[in-house]
Formats: sequence, structure tokens, C-alpha cells
Amino acid sequence: MKTAKEYEQSLRELNLEVYMFGERLDNVVDNPIIRPSMNAVAKTYEMAWKPEYEDIMTATSHLTGKKINRFTHIHQSTEDLLKKTKMGRLMGSHTGCCFQRCVGTDSLNALSMTTLAIDNVHGTLYNKRFIEYLKFIQEEDLTCDGAMTDPKGDRSLPPHKQADPDLYLRVIEEKTDGIIVRGAKAHQTGAVNSHEIIVMPTIALKAEDRDYAVSFALPSDAEGIRYIMGRQSCDLRKAEGGNLDQGNLFFGGHEALVIFDDVFVPWERIFMYKEYEFAGHLVERFASYHRQSYACKAGVGDVLIGAAQTIAEYNGAEKASHIKDKIIEMNHLNETLYCGSIACAAEGHEEPSGTYLVNTLLANVCKQNVTRFPYEISRLAQDIAGGLMVTLPSEKDFRSPEIGKWMEKYFKGKADIPTEDRLRILRLIENITLGTAAVGYLTESMHGAGSPQAQRIMISRLVNLNEKKKLAQKLCGIHKED
Repeated sequence: MKTAKEYEQSLRELNLEVYMFGERLDNVVDNPIIRPSMNAVAKTYEMAWKPEYEDIMTATSHLTGKKINRFTHIHQSTEDLLKKTKMGRLMGSHTGCCFQRCVGTDSLNALSMTTLAIDNVHGTLYNKRFIEYLKFIQEEDLTCDGAMTDPKGDRSLPPHKQADPDLYLRVIEEKTDGIIVRGAKAHQTGAVNSHEIIVMPTIALKAEDRDYAVSFALPSDAEGIRYIMGRQSCDLRKAEGGNLDQGNLFFGGHEALVIFDDVFVPWERIFMYKEYEFAGHLVERFASYHRQSYACKAGVGDVLIGAAQTIAEYNGAEKASHIKDKIIEMNHLNETLYCGSIACAAEGHEEPSGTYLVNTLLANVCKQNVTRFPYEISRLAQDIAGGLMVTLPSEKDFRSPEIGKWMEKYFKGKADIPTEDRLRILRLIENITLGTAAVGYLTESMHGAGSPQAQRIMISRLVNLNEKKKLAQKLCGIHKED
């Protein structure tokens, strides 16, 4: 297993083509805007070496018998699924943001099943290729970017009918030693902090879209792959000097648009090639895992609830009955999020590949709650914090010899609490609910692993309404023939 320092060094050895604010970056690792997101991934490596977290953060490889980071593990039991949920909350509570490795592990687990399913029908060797790839990932303890979301263009049209056929990633040429692909993947969390990119289709496909039915893995610095960094609210604060205005001093997340500009993929790195009927199989299994993964939001919620309680105390309002009730409600909502992830893990089952899959219905219920509850938790945190959270002047004003004394004087809360401490906790609440961390806490809660409607569609498919009708009819004396 890599240490955090070894992980950072491994990123320095990559030759990524990354653009931000219209310019190519020479040094991604030390860029002040990107660095906090790298720190969050590094924390997943650091925590795996701590004895007190070993049981949650590590696993035994079913392939080699070696101790590995759980983020590279294929689930072998419901206990593994439960530990994944606990790991997500643990990491969220220690970073206060997205730590970026969940998509990769969910991709690996989904592919472990779909590759075998394709082989069983078509006589291909995808699963054997995948197993060799997995051994490599586990041995090197690599971070993988799971790349599923295409730009999509006109949502009313399938991929092959788009005005621009590249709006879904596709195969444009077949060669003797591999294929050439073109397209892009959007909203790629932690992309430039990853060693590998695992590409998957984004929707179920029909025969006309067989060129879009492709799954493969490449090094993140493969020729022709380019990254355009996404903007986040308040992102420039990380480069202003000082740290008070950042809120979260250590960690953050990032997203990028990843361009595949006629990229070559060797056959040994391909796990699906035009088997269009299995695109939906892969998408649904990945989505189920990833909807479970949102236990991480309960971890970030732990931080936000702690911040809300702290500012209530700093303001001298912690004994007010309405404040106590709001804190209770925040905890109720946060624990309900966690319950959903625990439930779908506990109700998991073994697939033919030997991989354990979560209960798909409960995973979708979990994620449906995640599209709502963090917004209410954030609203309550902002309510408790007060308006100063968004009207507070800058750190430079606070440090100013001329005007800093006025901020020190008039932004004082309780007399025994340093003014700077009060400002810092307010900035943290701002960061999680409005700033850079809000991408990973709020918007990611809404759209990550599919939009709210995607979960509602799955819930409608998976709930057995006929059985529920029979139960009701039997109890009230309605007799119907099957």
C-alpha cells in the first residue's frame, strides 16, 4: 500500500495536460487551487496506515491474499459492503469534502460483474483482462477516475442521432492492436489526482449506438487526454494568501472536463467493445454502488453539524430551544442518510462473479434522500450561523493595521471566545454550504450518481406494487384469481 507521501510523489511523475483559466498548468500538485483536493485523496492513503482505522480502511485481496487499501477492493461479503459505507462516512468526517476515490472503486466492482456477464454470452475474455488489470491496481495502490458521464448534447436524442456524434464518447477506428476513441467525460471528480481513467458508457444503448458501447482503462496521462478544470464558488480564495477565508484549511475537491482527442486504447485495456446490450447492465450496477457511496455526505454532515453547534455556542445562543431543535433535526436527517447506505449494504447479495452487490432498491432510496437532506441540513446551519456568514469582510481587512481593530471589536461574540475563532467557524460553514466544498456536499448530492429522477425511475421499476396490492386486498377480504 502507498503512503500519502508516496501517492503525492506518484502524481509528480505523471505528465498530465491540464488547463485552468485558459492556461496550461506546469505543476498540478502544488497549484494552490488544486492542492487541497490532492490532500483529500492523500488522506485516504494516510488513514489506511493508521492502526485504529485498519479494519475499515484496508481489506484482504481475494486475488493475492495481500493486505490492500479498501478503495481497490472487490466486495466479497455484505460485511465488505458495510465497511465501505463506514469508510465513506469516516473519510467525509475527516476531510469535510469529497475525497474522490469512490467512483473508481465503484467502477472496478461494477466491471468485475459485467465483464463476466459479457463473456458468458459472447465467449469473450474481458473478465480475464479485467482481473489482470485489477491485480495491477491493487499492487500499485492506484487511484482511479471512474469516467461515466458524457456531455450528452440534446437529451431527447440517442447518441447516434446527435448533431455532433462526439457528444457521447465513441469508437472512431479499429486497428490491429487496439481502437481509437473520441469524445469527452464531464464532471470528473478528482480527475487530475488519479493515476488511471476507467471509461464506461453513460446510458443503456441500442444496436444503432454500438460504437458508443465501449469500456476501457488508460493511464491518466495517456497521449491525447486533456483536462479542463471546472470552476468552483470562491475558488480563488485558495490562492490569495492567508487561510481564514478558505474555511476548510486543508482539503477540497475538484471536477474537470476530460477530453479524449483521438486516443489510442490497446486491446488488453478494453473491457467492453460494441456489446451494446450490456451497457445498461454496467450502468445500473455502477449506479447502485455509487448511490450507496453517498454515506460520505453523512461524514461531511458531521462536520457541518459540529460547526453549527460551535457557532451557536460562540454566539451565546446554544441554550435557545429553537437552536437545540434545529441541531436535533440536522442530526436526524444526517443519520437517516447513513441508515440508507447501511441498509442497502446489509441487504446485499452475491452475484455470479462472486462480487457482492448492494440491494439496488435501497441504494436508490438512499441516494434519493441524499438529493434532499443535505440541502435542509445546510439551510439549518445557515439559519443558526446568521447573516455574518455571507457579509463578513476579508482576512486582509482583519489583518489590516488600520481597520482590523474594528473587525476585532464589532465581530466579537462571547467575550471569552477569540474573534478570529468565530470568523473561522463562520467561514467553514460558508465553505460547506456555499463555497468550494458545496460542490461536493450539495450539487454532488443532487446530481452525482444520476439526477433525482434517475433514482425515482429505478424505485418505480424495483418496487413490487402488485405484491403490495395483494397484501392489502387479502386483509380486507378482496379475493382475486392470480
